Parts: sequence; C-alpha cells; structure tokens
Amino acid sequence: MDTIKKSLICKKVKAYQVDESIAKTHRPKVGDVAIFEVVAIGKHNAIQGTGGSNKYIFPGDLVMMAFGNRYASAQFEGYIPDNWQEEYHILGKGGCAGVVASMHMRMSLRGPTRLKLKGYATDSEGRVLNTRYMDSEKVSFATLRPSANYRVILSLGTSMDSGKTTTAAFLARGLMKAGKHVAYIKTTGTVFSKDRAYVRDCGAHFVKDFSQLGYPSTYMLEEDELLDIFATLLTEAAQIQPDYVIVEIADGLLQRETSMLLQNPHFLSFIDHLMLSSGDSMGAISGIEELHRLGLQPSGLCGAFQAAPLLVKEVRSRVDLPIFSLSVLSDPSIVQKLRPAHLTHMNGVMNAAAKELTADCNSQ
Repeated sequence: MDTIKKSLICKKVKAYQVDESIAKTHRPKVGDVAIFEVVAIGKHNAIQGTGGSNKYIFPGDLVMMAFGNRYASAQFEGYIPDNWQEEYHILGKGGCAGVVASMHMRMSLRGPTRLKLKGYATDSEGRVLNTRYMDSEKVSFATLRPSANYRVILSLGTSMDSGKTTTAAFLARGLMKAGKHVAYIKTTGTVFSKDRAYVRDCGAHFVKDFSQLGYPSTYMLEEDELLDIFATLLTEAAQIQPDYVIVEIADGLLQRETSMLLQNPHFLSFIDHLMLSSGDSMGAISGIEELHRLGLQPSGLCGAFQAAPLLVKEVRSRVDLPIFSLSVLSDPSIVQKLRPAHLTHMNGVMNAAAKELTADCNSQ
C-alpha cells in the first residue's frame, strides 16, 4: 500500500484494505474510494497529491481515487458507470475517476488517462470507504436561516472559464483592503485546490469548498444534497464572523446544478449581491437576459470579456449595469459599489419563501 499514489480527494483516507474480490461486483457511487492501475497517459500526466502538489504518474502506477461525475465543457464529460468496465478514466486531477462520455476537441488528440480498476478501499468490516463527510458533520439546509450578520455575494459565470473565480478572488481582495472580514466558499464543481488557494492568497480570511467535505464532484447530485453542501459550508464560514461571504458556483448558467440553485427561492433568499462573469459580449448580454427571466438582476458584470475593449464597448451599448474591472474589484471602494441582486418582482417570490420557512420553523 505504500506504493499507492493517493489523490487529494482521498486525503482523509487512513487505515484501509484493498479488496480486489469486489472489483467487478460492487456498484460505485459518488465518493467511493478505489485503487486503479494506470494503463496509459492521456490528458493527465499527474494527479494532485494529498498536499495539493503534483504527483506524476506513469503506466503501471497504482493510484487511489474516488468515483464521481464531471461536467467540464472545455475538458471532459464523464460519469460513474452502472457496472464494471474494462477501462476507466481520470476525470479530474484532484482525484475524480469515472468513464468519459464526451470531450472538448482540444482533448481528443491525447484523450483521457486510462485506468484499470484493481479493487476498492475498505474498512476492517469490509465496507467500501466513501469520502463524503468523512471528517465533517453535515448541516441540513432545512435548518439554515439567512443571517443579518453578514452579506452573501454570489459569483456566477455564463460558462466554464468565464472568470468567476478571478472575480471572487479580486473581490475578496477589495473587501479585505476595505477592512472587511471575508469568507469564500465554492459549492459546486470538480475537486481541484487551485481556486480556493488563489482566493486565499488574494486576501480571503476563510476558504473552503465542496471537495473538503469529501465530494470529488457535485455534478448530477440531487438538489437536496447540493443545498446541504451550501448549508454546511456557510455554517462553517459563519464561525469566523465574516462581514461578507463570497459564494462561487461552477460552470455556466445553463449547467444543471447552477440552474437548479438559481430556481430555488430558499437558496436565493440568502443572496444579497450577484456578480456575473462572461467570456464575451454576447455571453454577458444573454446571461443578463437569463437572469432576468429568473427574476434576478446582477450587481455588476465582470469576467474575461474585459480583455477586449471592443467587447466592453458592445456590452456598454446594450446594458445599463456597472462593469467591474479587476482593479475596481480589488479597490476598497467596491464596498460602496455593490448593488442588491434582486429585481422588484422577486419580492413576491421571496416573501412566499420566507412564509414557507416560517411555517417550517413553527412545525418543528
């Protein structure tokens, strides 16, 4: 077992045995820990080790990973198979494994790194280990209530790589420079430590994401489980008594989990401000329209489209919203520039949600 290279998502896995006898019979679920042999190197020539640094891998190496699904329009779409497969793949460098269903054209030359399932990591009683909530206590969203002690800023994007994490990071820096206590949580995505490290180095006082609760990925989770992840992370963030909590949701507005959360009035009742990042002008304009359809108004526009002055000009000609550059986001004056996120016609939805929450409280 000393020769097994352990991935980041399996950091909390300590004592275990490798059961090869159930390799073909166990039906894996999200977070199940398995041992794979590297067959051929594709896109991933390394995994993130338990400390977050690269562990380079080679054919014949044994790696410990956790099963998960992945949505990444610029990389891989992959799923946990329903039954044993001849071949598995690395879906994410942080330790997410499954089977690729589709990939971006850029990935097609190398394809995914190919794996062979050797067995599952089990405890002393033969139960397959699962990374979810392995060393943390889940908080039920049903018990969570909005707090007046801090404001919540939601960082969304129109697509993958639109600039949401950079927006969150520079916003954290600006708030920190304004003397505010800032927490950052990322509720959805695929395990990889880079985002939270970047936001922390920009000045956030607390950073934590779904993977630190043991999720290799949140793709294809049910809505209740997504909300419990949010509740758990927000509860932990609140312990530092923040002035602001920045919440990032991965990928784009049309992505399954993002869309579910944005249509949930109870989730939206926690949000005070909303930053929308986009990679181009059309994405910014159509993203605003999609948010308006959901009854939401961004506090401001951010993202990679600002690299091109022509794109900024196009957005300004169509949109009456502030456009926040990185220098503006990281300036202390950003505190005065944040607008509320909700449109007037959202009040009815929010009031209905508040009444339902009150009814739930009274019935408990």
